[in-house]
Amino acid sequence: MDSDDTLESLVIARRALKEELETVEMPMKSYDVLTHQIAGLLLKHKRLEFDEILEMFRRAYLYSDLTMDDIEKVLRYMHDRFPRLAWVSFEDKVVLKPRRTKALFEYYFDNLSMIPEEKQYLVVDETNDSAVGILDEAFMAEYGRPGIKFIIRGSPWRIVQVSGDKVYVKPVDDPSGAIPSWVGEEIPVPFEVAQEVGFIRGFVEEKVKGGVPPEEIAAELSKEYPSDKETILKALMETIEQATSGVPVPTDRRITVEDWEEFIILHAHFGSLTNRALAQLIGQILSERVGYGIVVQHDPYRIFVQTLGAVNSEQLAELLRELGMMDEQTVRSSLTRAVIKTGIFKRRMIHVARRFGALEKWADFSSVSLQRLLRSFEGTPIFEEALKEVFLKDLDVERLVYILRKVREGEIQISVIKNQGRATPIARVGIERVSMKTDLIPPERMQAVLIESAKARLLNETCIFLCTDCWEYIDMIRVKDLPEKPKCPKCGSNALGLLKEEEEKVLPLIEKKVEKLSKSEEKLRKQAIQTARLIAKYGKAAAVALCARKVQPSDVKEVLEKESSLSDNFYKLVLEVERKAISKRFF
Repeated sequence: MDSDDTLESLVIARRALKEELETVEMPMKSYDVLTHQIAGLLLKHKRLEFDEILEMFRRAYLYSDLTMDDIEKVLRYMHDRFPRLAWVSFEDKVVLKPRRTKALFEYYFDNLSMIPEEKQYLVVDETNDSAVGILDEAFMAEYGRPGIKFIIRGSPWRIVQVSGDKVYVKPVDDPSGAIPSWVGEEIPVPFEVAQEVGFIRGFVEEKVKGGVPPEEIAAELSKEYPSDKETILKALMETIEQATSGVPVPTDRRITVEDWEEFIILHAHFGSLTNRALAQLIGQILSERVGYGIVVQHDPYRIFVQTLGAVNSEQLAELLRELGMMDEQTVRSSLTRAVIKTGIFKRRMIHVARRFGALEKWADFSSVSLQRLLRSFEGTPIFEEALKEVFLKDLDVERLVYILRKVREGEIQISVIKNQGRATPIARVGIERVSMKTDLIPPERMQAVLIESAKARLLNETCIFLCTDCWEYIDMIRVKDLPEKPKCPKCGSNALGLLKEEEEKVLPLIEKKVEKLSKSEEKLRKQAIQTARLIAKYGKAAAVALCARKVQPSDVKEVLEKESSLSDNFYKLVLEVERKAISKRFF
């Protein structure tokens, strides 16, 4: 769980306690539902008139703005489909039940639910029979053939064979020509939640600039959000680090843009659907300008743009200002051109085509190209409904237009960060996050980012240090402020113990001079002595390693015996024992 997740959880908890609920977006004029309902009417009535259908459906709120054109589109599909669902006379404006009703009955009763049924394929490594991941039906429909190379979880694989719902693969060394996989859909983070996360970051930046200590900032926020100040302080670590260094912090009213490696990272607290829409729009316009495909990836708080050097952060910031001048129709048409190429659209198209009865529930795509199938649906209500679903469920165009207007009016600032290509602390959170879900960042680059992130996290930990010789000294110290060889300022001993506990729980050790301790206090005494031995021998490096999550002193000793200097290899070893310690909790 990273700082994005923690801040997001705090906001959701506060909103839930205040009963601030998400607004419900209702699908208006759904063509697939309309088709199904007309089919149901034809099971009961042999003859229906266009006006009769229009009048009946307009009584329902979701179809209150239904037009005759909409009715005719759906009826033309029902008439032209083979086998027919209805016989339609467009001259007489009449719909008749078809003579052969088997197809009508099958269609109606096979599609009583509008919940999409989607097949998923388990990816299996043929060399050791282990599971690698999962692929969506839409991806398999387009690319699921032996010999195809694709990337999943950052590594390239070649499809050997497809058997039932399993895809057998072999690892390959050469990733060239491999297709990035896309799978599933996540619960989107709402615009309002992401904006409030941005507001918190802006609040923290303002307080840091005013000289307020981090502990006081966390304490103030804990009055508004249902959490203890220690949890909040950890969630604010990257924001405080960035604000302290004088680098602009992305907020609800500020977009920041920075260069990192061959990417541009655009920080925008606009939520999942708005950021996806903005990412698609940026990708489409940049692709049209540079003449080749631009890779974009997003999360609720930032967008990654892989431009291969064609564009820098200054130029992307200028493009954002240009987008601010676009009207809604131009935004929609640009997004439509972008969306129809995406896996999201293909997935929606399969769902909608099934609900229209144009695809069998478990159709085998091995003998037909998904791209050819999509082209055959162009100009039909199926294509139009799939597009409507994408704009309702996957993209928030209205909010995007609102954001672009705020950029135009100057209410949302755009700040370009000049950081010599180094990722800012908040960017590191996003880099880790996007690498876990996608194949955007190569593993070797990701390793460097993880090491930098671990350095920042561990060195910024604040722990209790106490002398296990005189038992008269106790203090709360940030690890990065420790000298290389920490000593007790009271007696000069190097036997300083480290405890990751609240001060009030540790104070009895000093007050009682380790006599007549309770069971829990005795446990803390033993922990303090164990950690003191490591710090006495290895100094600051031991304290840094002891701050890792869920690790025991024995794990830390193992690391320090291999590497006792604060090098990249040291942090790599710490990350490895941390990963093992965390995994033990689940097995």
